[in-house]
Amino acid sequence: MDHIAPSYSTDWPSIRDQVSPQEWQARCDLAACYRLMDVFGMTDMIYNHITLRIPGTEHLLINLYGLLYKEITATSLVKIDVEGNILWKPETDYGINKSGYVIHGAIHKARPDVAAVIHTHTRAGMAVASMTCGLLPLTQTTMRFVGHLGYHDYCGPAVDLAERESIVADLGPHDAMILRNHGLLTCGATLQQAFNTMYQLESACRAQVDAMAAQTALNIPSAEILEKTAHLYQPGTRRPYGVLEWHAMLRLLAAEQKHSAFPPYWV
Repeated sequence: MDHIAPSYSTDWPSIRDQVSPQEWQARCDLAACYRLMDVFGMTDMIYNHITLRIPGTEHLLINLYGLLYKEITATSLVKIDVEGNILWKPETDYGINKSGYVIHGAIHKARPDVAAVIHTHTRAGMAVASMTCGLLPLTQTTMRFVGHLGYHDYCGPAVDLAERESIVADLGPHDAMILRNHGLLTCGATLQQAFNTMYQLESACRAQVDAMAAQTALNIPSAEILEKTAHLYQPGTRRPYGVLEWHAMLRLLAAEQKHSAFPPYWV
């Protein structure tokens, strides 16, 4: 019997004309988000996941397990249900990472208000996730998470469906969570909000690692100031969260594309 070599080609024709305008827009937005995570140094080779609910459906989009974030396109995204069953994917032997739907599927299923979920294994995120103190309110960026951040104890690689209940319980009503000894997670009513929250959470972790490495006394403002600051930075308090920034982010990607050997995210 002849051995058939696996196919790991990434040269797929666009499916824009095969899906609804709503799904295509969701695909373009999610592919852009993956590219932005690469631009801002929040990737881990081919690992981790970002999921987005297709408007008007219970179906999710997720990355193929084997692609770099910088090569993900609208067409390359996989359509799954909340249980992780693949409904459509490009012609390839790449599949999806089981951990992606164990963690993400649990949140999407339990939180109908959540459209997008982002999970990372960044250096600073893993460092803070390994600290007993957790995230300290050292900077204005960090203070937005005071009273709005969940913690989930490490239970091993997230492949056990039984872990779903504790993930959801530990996240609670929040849009951000530290997975102890593991990494970071954010979610949001929109993809833009989830991305912006992750950007801020990652920045907070980087600042904490730098401040603690300086080995000097750390200053933490009063509880009153922390509460006030956290309130002012909640989505909807002053303006929609992440929407204004998104257009600038897309312009950044368009400029980056001029010098990239990878196909644009919008194909």
